[in-house]
Amino acid sequence: MVDTPKIFVAGHRGMVGSAIVRTLLARGVASDQIITRSSTELDLRNQAAVNAFFSQERPNQVYLAAAKVGGIHANNTYPAEFIYDNLMVQANVVHAAHTHGVQKLLFLGSSCIYPRQAPQPMAENALLTGSLEPTNEPYAVAKIAGIKLCESYNRQYGRDYRSVMPTNLYGPGDNYHPENSHVIPALIRRFHEAKVSGAKEVVIWGTGQPRREFLYVDDMAAASVFVMQLPTEVYQAHTLPMQSHINVGFGSDVTIAELAQAVCAAVGFEGAIRYDTDKPDGAPRKWMDSSRLNGLGWQARVGLEEGLARAYGDFEKLAP
Repeated sequence: MVDTPKIFVAGHRGMVGSAIVRTLLARGVASDQIITRSSTELDLRNQAAVNAFFSQERPNQVYLAAAKVGGIHANNTYPAEFIYDNLMVQANVVHAAHTHGVQKLLFLGSSCIYPRQAPQPMAENALLTGSLEPTNEPYAVAKIAGIKLCESYNRQYGRDYRSVMPTNLYGPGDNYHPENSHVIPALIRRFHEAKVSGAKEVVIWGTGQPRREFLYVDDMAAASVFVMQLPTEVYQAHTLPMQSHINVGFGSDVTIAELAQAVCAAVGFEGAIRYDTDKPDGAPRKWMDSSRLNGLGWQARVGLEEGLARAYGDFEKLAP
């Protein structure tokens, strides 16, 4: 393990941040080398508070996994919060990291940065080549800005700030809110409640035909640590100064209908599935081209069936 005496994991209580902490601990980083703060302890939207934190703690690596996230409903309902909160968090953390001498930072983005009609699978060079998906455009714009923040500090100041773009993530620590969650946790909750109540059917938004790629969150955490630890010359050889992000995906996708059947099986719901075609589908397909990362030697390990079983086990611990 490369000596990393002080690592700040921003967003450690979130699904991705907590997985990054688990991965670092499993790879030999001592718990007292990992710095964390909850949102109540440190509001990352507050520039003065963030600067004071960096001045006091002096981390030398940052994993920027803190973000306001949600599904279609949340993105449509709270577009102002999605763009403002994420822009502020990113700007404050990246600038404070630079100001206080942090040379290495990893920014976690999202597959929604790519145009709605991007060729599939979506390669890194598809960024900024077309219009974004309207339902999550504010969030996507914020994440694009995060990539460009990192690139700008690299170009102007010689920093080593890297960006990884995960596909749709799921697993332990997910948000199971009935309205504001992503598709897998929303389906897990819906099928579980239907099973418990003895309902005869579960209603799914949209036609079921859009295709999505899903990655188990511990695989994403492993990829994040892998990318952070790549030698600078290796990372730069596989990226460009103004196209420095790397995709992280599972390698294949499924239809929402296929996903619903898989979640239904994992939960053990025996009723019917009905599709509400009056509700939006979102982008027709979102599948990441992860060949750049795969060429560097990283591959996802947890398949969808195994991952859903683990995710449902996590949900059952939280369910009333």
